Amino acid sequence: MTRTGRSIPIPSPLMAGTVALFALACTAGGDKADSASASATGASDSAAKASMATASPMGSTEGMKTPESVRYDAELDRWYVSNINGNPSQKDGNGFIAVVNPDSTGSMTMLAEGGKKGVVLNAPKGMALSGDTIWVADIDMVRGINRRTGAVLANVDLRAMKATFLNDIAIGGDGAVYITDTGIAFDAKGGMSHPGVNRIFRLQGGKVTEVAKGDSLANPNGIAWDAANGRFVLAPFGGPNVQAWKNGDAAPTSLGAGPGQYDGIEVLKDGRILVSSWADSAVHSLSAGAMTTIAKGVAAPADIGVDTKRHVLAVPLFNDGKVQYFRIP
Repeated sequence: MTRTGRSIPIPSPLMAGTVALFALACTAGGDKADSASASATGASDSAAKASMATASPMGSTEGMKTPESVRYDAELDRWYVSNINGNPSQKDGNGFIAVVNPDSTGSMTMLAEGGKKGVVLNAPKGMALSGDTIWVADIDMVRGINRRTGAVLANVDLRAMKATFLNDIAIGGDGAVYITDTGIAFDAKGGMSHPGVNRIFRLQGGKVTEVAKGDSLANPNGIAWDAANGRFVLAPFGGPNVQAWKNGDAAPTSLGAGPGQYDGIEVLKDGRILVSSWADSAVHSLSAGAMTTIAKGVAAPADIGVDTKRHVLAVPLFNDGKVQYFRIP
């Protein structure tokens, strides 16, 4: 395995900031009408044209502390933002999950904080929603947090599986929880090494199994379920190819190449795949094997999220302590 030797600056704790106001006024009605009236060919052409357009900046939410992942809850109409609040490998107990309203107020509240009300969050990263549970990757644990109350629902220990750096989570078509292990670790100065193994774990009914392993995963980071194609899409940090993988596959396959050092990944309704890259501080759109840039100048873009009602992209800026928003073209 090739190691990048990259050092990520670890921000000092930020003072609680104010939340910047941002306007997200739009409706999904037009998108639904277009979708209903378009043929398969027309939809494909529209996706190809959209992939070449540039996303429009819409503002940001300030006051985060090493934000790593953003997940949109369509039912409750709000964002969840996981905050590491320090070193991504340190078990310091001060991580938290914030809630941000995706309307014009942009107000931020706390859902769950490490050290309060029985919550343990060391360095929370990727998240996935299943019913009222927010599943959270946290170094070598998977946490279950109630999305309404912030109460602890589960703490699944993967230390016996020798998990090193649980990074992102997705719910598969089978309802199980799938978690990537990037296999990396950060020292006190932010220097990165790779002492672990590249893996994907599956959690269901309290039982954890290893379902993928090996260098072909290329330091797996982001993972998302692609329901239309019955597969997962993967954003590896250690390779140039965005990947596809199904449970049972010996190795992932390539969907298209780009700059590498990928983090977050999302699948849009029109089939486009959005992926963030630390290599060029950008978010890219992948369609029919071709990758184009839709958002530039987003330094250290971590695990992105998509507001499916307003067609808005949220990009957590890992080193800048904020989440930036873009209108998806």
